Amino acid sequence: MTAQTTRTTTETTTAAARPTTTDPATTAEPAHRWISARVRILLWLLVVMTVALTAVATTTRSVLLRDVDHRVDRLLAQETGEFANFVRKGVDPRSGKRFTDPDPLLKLHLERQYADPDEELLGLIDRGAGRTPAKKEQSRAPDVDHALAQDPGGLRAVFGSPDASGTLHRADGVVRWSKVEIGADAGRPAAAFVVAFHPQREQDKAEGVFHMLLAISGVALLMTTGIGWAVAGRILRPVRLVRTTAAQLTEQDLTRRIPVQGRDDIAALAETFNGMLDRLERAFAAQREFVDDAGHELRTPITIVRGHLELMGDDPREREETVRIVMEELDRMSRIVEDLLLLAKAERPDFVTPEPVQLAELTADVFVKARALGERDWRLAEVADTEAELDPQRITQAMVQLAQNAVQHTVPGQRIGIGSRVVRDRAERERVELYVADTGPGVTEQDAAVIFERFRRGTARRGSRGTGAGLGLAIVQAIAEGHGGRAELGRTDEGGATFTLVLNRRTEPR
Repeated sequence: MTAQTTRTTTETTTAAARPTTTDPATTAEPAHRWISARVRILLWLLVVMTVALTAVATTTRSVLLRDVDHRVDRLLAQETGEFANFVRKGVDPRSGKRFTDPDPLLKLHLERQYADPDEELLGLIDRGAGRTPAKKEQSRAPDVDHALAQDPGGLRAVFGSPDASGTLHRADGVVRWSKVEIGADAGRPAAAFVVAFHPQREQDKAEGVFHMLLAISGVALLMTTGIGWAVAGRILRPVRLVRTTAAQLTEQDLTRRIPVQGRDDIAALAETFNGMLDRLERAFAAQREFVDDAGHELRTPITIVRGHLELMGDDPREREETVRIVMEELDRMSRIVEDLLLLAKAERPDFVTPEPVQLAELTADVFVKARALGERDWRLAEVADTEAELDPQRITQAMVQLAQNAVQHTVPGQRIGIGSRVVRDRAERERVELYVADTGPGVTEQDAAVIFERFRRGTARRGSRGTGAGLGLAIVQAIAEGHGGRAELGRTDEGGATFTLVLNRRTEPR
């Protein structure tokens, strides 16, 4: 028969169920173009969360099951080690000598042990043929369902196994066991001390933690779906505004803008879109202004040309005079068109191409070219001996236009000064000033307010000798703005007008 004790381990497994956001459900990748960016972001978020939380739950389950296995191994090794030590050092209390019979040895050891939950301590003695346990003793605190002690077939399998430990698979569950054999000697029957552990309850706890993690992940997934939907909508709201605003824009209405909130990438996108709308509005405004100006200014010479051609007779002198007038008007139309095209190009980013320029050389070149415009008392007033980042061709064009304007409003012998200088503003930033100062009649306050506008001509005080269309100073202003600066009008000490280009030393992008 078999001497047996059932021992139960009271260990509690603290499985920390870490709630992490999960995403079990929708992991399908949207491929249809009609699916919005909001839905795509949410689906990708859920896919990533599903993978992450599944990995967390699976890893936690495997770690808990591995801990159960390690704890069972330690328990089996501890129990068998204690019995092996008892066999080596144990003394029979009745005789005071070493044990010679396995029966009292096993009985005394089992009486001194306490079985933990899910644990059995068995003493097996072979008293019959075939190494079959013939005697068994129940433990004092059995706490095992479907105990191995009640399974004769399982006892025979464990007792007859040549291994010191193993796993017994039964219909009632798995049993982990380890044994210490006491061999037969001088008529003594073979015996063994067996420690059996039923890990099913501990494994069920690990599975319970796993299922709890899945449940928490499901709840977290639902919460993430709602929160992600709201957050994605809030973040992508400027994008929707960009779309709706772009759909509502027309050539007649370019004034709509997107409200910018925050300082993130979406806000930067809204600012960029608003900047693009500003450029579009300026471009359309310039286009409409060009068409209006061209229509307004070209209508008069066209009418003059048509009228003279319609009234032209057969008289050779009359025909010659008509041809002369028509050619003058055509030349004026050509100049107007060229000036208007130049003003239209001023809105393009490549209107100016800055490069490092020596201001002294640039000022001297302008002075030499301006002297050929008329017999005036030309003076090179001052020269800035420094380098600036400018477009030399555009600056020369603007300065020559200012010199031409000064010639038109002065008489031979009057002084015209050309110069350049470097000044510092209140913020200690250096600016370049290039100017043309004349000693003519000056500019009235009424004209000064609008003198840089298109098709604005000075009143009688500035003289009536000019034949331009009133686009020269507008071109000067456009060139200055292309360099990130401005054109200014001031008074000369002698009473004339001083036109100044105020520019940054380094051209700032528009």
